[in-house]
Amino acid sequence: MQISVVTPTYYRYKEVPGLLESLARQTNLPNEIILVDGAPLQEKRTEEWVKTNKDIFPFKIKYYRKTGGTAIQRNYGIDKVNGQLIAFIDDDVRLAPDFFKHIVSYFNKDTLNQIGGITGYKTSHSFNMENRARWRWYRRLRLLSTFTPSAYDRKTGYPINAGAQPFFEGVREVDIMTSACTVYRKEIFTELNFHPFFRDYGMLEDNHLALKCKKAGYKNLQCGDAHCEELNATSGRSNSFIIGQKTCLNYYFVFNDIEGPLSLKQKLRFFSFQFFELFRFGFAALKHPEKKRLNYLLGKSSGIYIALFRWNYYCHKILNPN
Repeated sequence: MQISVVTPTYYRYKEVPGLLESLARQTNLPNEIILVDGAPLQEKRTEEWVKTNKDIFPFKIKYYRKTGGTAIQRNYGIDKVNGQLIAFIDDDVRLAPDFFKHIVSYFNKDTLNQIGGITGYKTSHSFNMENRARWRWYRRLRLLSTFTPSAYDRKTGYPINAGAQPFFEGVREVDIMTSACTVYRKEIFTELNFHPFFRDYGMLEDNHLALKCKKAGYKNLQCGDAHCEELNATSGRSNSFIIGQKTCLNYYFVFNDIEGPLSLKQKLRFFSFQFFELFRFGFAALKHPEKKRLNYLLGKSSGIYIALFRWNYYCHKILNPN
């Protein structure tokens, strides 16, 4: 099965070479790499590096320009692929050499085409919930109804962090999958894609796609043997105000779209969780009043206000930018 890698990038000229080197070490080489650059036209460092070095790699590299955020860039890349499998690999992710080998083996066994996507295991993001205070408080206050890693809490509208999953072998079924290191069957994109709501800063667009994939009747799996590392590069990221705002607005959109129309109880649970997070970050900002923390807090407050009082207007505005 041929693999097409789709990677959105934005001011990541330092990270792209490392990504391509990681892909070139795969025992199952991808057929093509589709880089979709969201940087303005005057920013040419990634483009120039690719043009100079693309012939040294054992696969085709296709370079495109497209603005609008990672969701829009990925949709653009999907339209350019030739492979039967589409791998979404972020530019700051480094794959173990056998990453694709493990994932492709499960797709090959799936003769009934029941699997929609398979995500890898980020070794760099593993943690124990009991060692983190916020997760202990979530349990004490019963803010969440499930704590299974990679599950989607359908009562609260919160995806449970995949990093809490201990190391394992084989595959397990999950609700949500990251777009940093996930491989999908190409045919699911005849009916699905990344939603345009997630234009600009696309927080949670990957979880939304995975939940829609599962809703369409496919299985989502995590492969414990397909290891990768995410470097969490800081270049090209949005400011902390936007991030804080999106941690409410994007989560509320996914909750509405997947579980809606929401009951009063679901809304109460969702906003109880959001206000707890607001309090938690507010307390941290008081202890360490850094500009970044304060901007995040303002963004979070703004997101809660919009979700409560300006939701329909906000949705219309973001889905009709012109």
